Amino acid sequence: MAIIQENEGDNFGSQETSLLASKYLSFTKKDHHYYLATNYNNLGIVNGKLKNHQRSSEFFRKAVYYTDDHANRIIYQNNLANAFRRMEDYDKALSTYKNILNEKISKKEYARILSNFSYTKWLQKPNYNPIPELNEALKIRSQEKDNWGLNSSYSHLADYYTDKQQDAALLYATKMYSVSKEIKSPDDQIEALQKLIYLENQEHSRQYFKIYQKLNDSLQTARNKAKNQFALIRYETEKNKADFLRSKTESTQRQNHIIKQYFGLGLLIILLIISYFWFRKRQKILHQEKMLEVKNTELKYSKKVHDRVANKVYQVMSEVENIEDLHKEILLDRLEEIYEISRDITYEKEASENHNFKDQLSNMLKSYASDLVKIFITGNDQEIWQRTNHTQQNEVYCILQELMTNMKKHSNADKVLLKFSQHKSTVNISYTDNGIGIKQLSQKNGLQNTETRTKAIAGKIIFDTETDGLLKINISFPL
Repeated sequence: MAIIQENEGDNFGSQETSLLASKYLSFTKKDHHYYLATNYNNLGIVNGKLKNHQRSSEFFRKAVYYTDDHANRIIYQNNLANAFRRMEDYDKALSTYKNILNEKISKKEYARILSNFSYTKWLQKPNYNPIPELNEALKIRSQEKDNWGLNSSYSHLADYYTDKQQDAALLYATKMYSVSKEIKSPDDQIEALQKLIYLENQEHSRQYFKIYQKLNDSLQTARNKAKNQFALIRYETEKNKADFLRSKTESTQRQNHIIKQYFGLGLLIILLIISYFWFRKRQKILHQEKMLEVKNTELKYSKKVHDRVANKVYQVMSEVENIEDLHKEILLDRLEEIYEISRDITYEKEASENHNFKDQLSNMLKSYASDLVKIFITGNDQEIWQRTNHTQQNEVYCILQELMTNMKKHSNADKVLLKFSQHKSTVNISYTDNGIGIKQLSQKNGLQNTETRTKAIAGKIIFDTETDGLLKINISFPL
């Protein structure tokens, strides 16, 4: 069941099920070793997808240790090497790949390891030329009709040529997209579309971006349905188990009913006494905390109110400017939002409690788009925001709103690219526009406020001051 959950994209549920399964497997029983290895491999895969690469490598080590099957060992060792690569521990990754290449393996496995080896070596040494090995692996996979392998080869080749020969990168990205559709792998389709959006011209990039959005939304919907289905299965299983245990203990409970009544009454009296004193103490603490919270909230939002109102007004101005048939009701709603923020800034916290922060953020960013200004957003997935708190979401929203307002008012940009990613326990946001660059920006604009907001969530913001004609900003903060 854990493997099925992983295949359906329910990584957290898969991890929970695998950990539960491990309780029923014995390290000392030889006939359990196959299942232990399979279970640890699944834990390694889901932790890798959840960006916990250190734990992922530990689970893959255990999978290699417990397997007695040569073919499975090759797969687990390759997975372990891939985990080292994602951790940027290239020496360990290359050493593991070499060990596999020295073993007797099939052509398909040889092509897989050779492609991963040369790709990793290039990541370690950017001046290294991996093309001979990558082409050799590609040729073998083509002969073997290994479409999954071809998909991986096209991805590696597209990555290598991206900064060297964009026509070649575009060719391989296109091939990857075609193959990923044949093998019906939505994750690989999304990866290929991201490459095409970056590599294609503006017109085709916009078309691919629409496909990317539709596919990504469809994928998230399907995976959410799968999560709900697995949750229902777990619920029914636990319910049946509880019914069985309840039936088994009913006779004993009836015999001890009178004793339990007296015991419960005495315990209740004790609990009431304890609760009374605890409640009084708790009320006092809550009152103090509430007073402190009110004071802090007043200080915090009185400082921010001018910025937030100004940016919200400018966002509405952008919508009025860019949307020809803007309905009166929508405009009234926007004005009502501005009024609510001005009247009582605490409503901002209520907005931040929207669990679908991804859509809230995406809608704000897209509101700055027009026929003259194109906004490209990649990586804005709900998984990135699941571990963030309300304060972090509010500050990120304000920082990006500040940058978009600055772009609209000062930069003269017609293209804006925002990339969201998560590495281990750090969220990274990359902002790029093709405007006048930061050197020509006024020191009086809102960019200075973004530094203060970033520090408020223990983050960092770096402005690229060396590139003329571009504004590049990198934002990162810990979870």
